Amino acid sequence: MATLSLSCLALPSKLRNLSLIGPSSNQSSTFKSLGFSTNLSHNYLFSNGNLSMRTTERPSRHLSVVCEAAPTKKADSAAKRARQAEKRRIYNKSRKSEIKTRMKKVLEALDVLKKKTDAASEEIVPVEKLIAEAYSVIDKAVRVGTLHRNTGARRKSRLARRKKAVEIHHGWYTPAATVNAV
Repeated sequence: MATLSLSCLALPSKLRNLSLIGPSSNQSSTFKSLGFSTNLSHNYLFSNGNLSMRTTERPSRHLSVVCEAAPTKKADSAAKRARQAEKRRIYNKSRKSEIKTRMKKVLEALDVLKKKTDAASEEIVPVEKLIAEAYSVIDKAVRVGTLHRNTGARRKSRLARRKKAVEIHHGWYTPAATVNAV
């Protein structure tokens, strides 16, 4: 059986009968006339779908053509959601990885600075630049929805506390005594 698919736009909208001329099994050049029933909706047949034609051999040695309406199927919404979720997952994964890398660099720089016995207060400046970059990446992740705002705040606070601990350790910062107001 041969299958032929035609575009619906190429056919007239008020098509009732279709006559095809071509070779049959006895080498004559006639096909039987193809009729569409009037109870079918022509809009359904030809606007949103394809008209597929299948040839079948009949005992009378005439070749007849059978038409089937095959409307194009819309994309499954669940499949589309799955594709979108996969794109977001990859995007968020890279952003979170960048955050972890930046935080790791800051924490390692602070650990090195804390272990130095003769560190100067000017050595904290490059670490502060790393902290500013980490803050920027964290804030962007919160803004686009990759991180929850509380998670972003917690991570920024972790960096600030670690920096403050290094400053206190070297004596570059002295916490003010808390005053209890009575």
